[in-house]
Amino acid sequence: MAIPTRTTHKTGIGMTSSRTRDRMLSRLREQGIQDEVVIAAMADIPRHIFVDEALSIRAYEDVSLPIGYGQTISQPYIVAKMTQILRNGVTPGKVLEIGTGCGYQTSVLSRVCKEVYSLERIRPLVMKARNHLRTLKCTNVKLDHADGSLGLKGYGPFDGIIVTAAASHVPQELVEQLAVGGRMVIPVGTTEQVLHLIQRTTQGVQQTALEPVKFVPLLGGTALS
Repeated sequence: MAIPTRTTHKTGIGMTSSRTRDRMLSRLREQGIQDEVVIAAMADIPRHIFVDEALSIRAYEDVSLPIGYGQTISQPYIVAKMTQILRNGVTPGKVLEIGTGCGYQTSVLSRVCKEVYSLERIRPLVMKARNHLRTLKCTNVKLDHADGSLGLKGYGPFDGIIVTAAASHVPQELVEQLAVGGRMVIPVGTTEQVLHLIQRTTQGVQQTALEPVKFVPLLGGTALS
């Protein structure tokens, strides 16, 4: 499946202006984001449309923001960092995202991966994310209301898996759905969380701790509200 043609959302005033977004991109480079494909995706996706209008003035600050239902949109640095690690300089074919949320990370993935499968356990967020993805013409994304902790059996193996909620441990169900040569980026921990890279090789599974992070917890099951 081809990556869709990029749309451009550069107009705006105040915190949604092109100048404000350029400051975000400069900050990402200063923070160590070097993958220009990721930078281009971050430039292309208008973060302010994913948050409530009252919070749009803060959309391009390097902070997480509430999106309702006890969930948040991750700070730009974390979105870019996890995407850069997942890509590792190549274009992944089939990627699974656990925790769609409002669809911001999903939309970034749609610009750097060939095919994205995304799961969200909270139905109203699925509807919200679907509208955002439709607006941005993210035609290479398949979104579903499901328990992401179980992965998506029958659709793998996946070249990449990205988890946007903190698991108490690395779920074996997800490791088993990772292709040989694939990479999974996942926050692990409860009180203290650390971002981990999981790599599946012909010799086995390698796990590397990267840096401290803070995410909402990964929960099982589904919710209608």
